[in-house]
Amino acid sequence: MKKNSRREFLGALGLATAGAIASTNKTFGAPFYIPELYKPKSLINGVQLGTITYSFREMADQSAEAVLAYVNECGINAIELMGDPAELYAGAPKSNISFGSMAGIFRKRQAKEELTADEQKQVDDFTKARQAYSAEKSEWRKTADMKSFENLRKMYNKAGVKIYAFKPDAFGIRNSDSDIHFGMKAAKALGAQSVTLEHPANDEHTMKLGKIAETYGIKVGYHGHEQQTYTFWDTAISQSKANTLNLDFGHFVAAGNPEPLEFVKKMHPHISSMHLKDRKSKDNGGANLLWGTGDTPIADVLQLMSKGRYNFPATVELEYKIPEGSDSVKEVKRCIEYCKNILS
Repeated sequence: MKKNSRREFLGALGLATAGAIASTNKTFGAPFYIPELYKPKSLINGVQLGTITYSFREMADQSAEAVLAYVNECGINAIELMGDPAELYAGAPKSNISFGSMAGIFRKRQAKEELTADEQKQVDDFTKARQAYSAEKSEWRKTADMKSFENLRKMYNKAGVKIYAFKPDAFGIRNSDSDIHFGMKAAKALGAQSVTLEHPANDEHTMKLGKIAETYGIKVGYHGHEQQTYTFWDTAISQSKANTLNLDFGHFVAAGNPEPLEFVKKMHPHISSMHLKDRKSKDNGGANLLWGTGDTPIADVLQLMSKGRYNFPATVELEYKIPEGSDSVKEVKRCIEYCKNILS
């Protein structure tokens, strides 16, 4: 796919769709001019199901075109887009850094397992490489053309996929004001309603991000892991109407917070998006598992969202170990089908 032009990619996608139509008796002869008929659909009973494209980090091709193909194969029509595929599409300097190569180590670290000396060296080397690449990319961002991000949005929209959130590494404490403004502008060009980042645990910075976001008419969704509590986001949301929760429901359960559904009921006006994964509770070890085998009440929260007509998306974040013989695309599709069965 990297060798193909974007036009060839879209043409291939169209031919694949046409082939699927022709191969099914029920749809053969259906009017090809109905534009939405064969596009992916993951809005089920009022709940927008999506995925963060970080879920595909172990796939070899991380281009924007490849990511779109993965999303379409999963039958998903809305996503939280990671920064690298979009920025590379727009002409950012390339990097040889691979999240996929570090996936096993990161899972081990998340499970609080002790890393070997070699694994720790890999983490340190990875961190240094990311920092060096971030500096190079920061310089590029100063003159980046937003037209490329608009074209990316059009390509995704044409394939039936909307981008509801954008997560570039542009909003951290070490990022410049130029990076922050770039990230906001790019998100707007992509059609995103929010940008997301790990909560910086710095009140001055959340104030700054919220006020800048207000000028762009966009939300900032702060993500958390096991440090999430009932009061984790209170200061940020009090600082700005643009500051919101990018709640991770699986991590929230694994952190040992009681009555997670009540928290969602209380905070839903402030939630811009929610990550879903199935983890064991803190008392049961907190493991990240195949969906339906953990302690996270995924069915209950999806039904709550449907019944309450909550307007934030439920975002699949694939973090459990991929079974032998499978891959990220197959597993995200499995998670989406799991949700669809609950909501149907």
